[in-house]
Amino acid sequence: MYVTIADFLNEWNKEAFLTEKVLEGLTDESLNQKVYSEGRSLGRIAWHLTTSIPEYLAQFGLEFDEVENKESVPTSAKDIANIFKNTSAVAAKAIKEQWTDEELKHVQIAFGREESNAQILMGLIKHIVHHRGQITVLIRQAGLKPFGVYGPPKEDWIEYGEENPPL
Repeated sequence: MYVTIADFLNEWNKEAFLTEKVLEGLTDESLNQKVYSEGRSLGRIAWHLTTSIPEYLAQFGLEFDEVENKESVPTSAKDIANIFKNTSAVAAKAIKEQWTDEELKHVQIAFGREESNAQILMGLIKHIVHHRGQITVLIRQAGLKPFGVYGPPKEDWIEYGEENPPL
């Protein structure tokens, strides 16, 4: 659990960077990829991941501008990646400027249960990681090579000389 804002920002910046790298691997065509016909598209999930950051933090008293045109998924993968990068940086700045280390202990009602602000921030990171995982699977289904988030994808293992990459 986070004891200081700096602890959170350290993890946030690492996870945001990894998410940026995943989003940079999208193509405009890949944004239409779905797991099943009624499901959300890769573009919709990536856009949700991006636009949910200010919405999530606003529920808990942090203030910064929401993403413009949040209901309309961009058709440009590059735009989504750039807007995510900007939004995650603005979120980090808002948290650093608006909350103190002591405020991490403050308890609020979050999704029907009591949680400290530190737990709420952990929930935000988990939300991003969850959707980043969905995006990674859809990237593979779209025929693209995913970015190796916590380890190399199979193509990189093969490039390293591993004919049977570890599972």
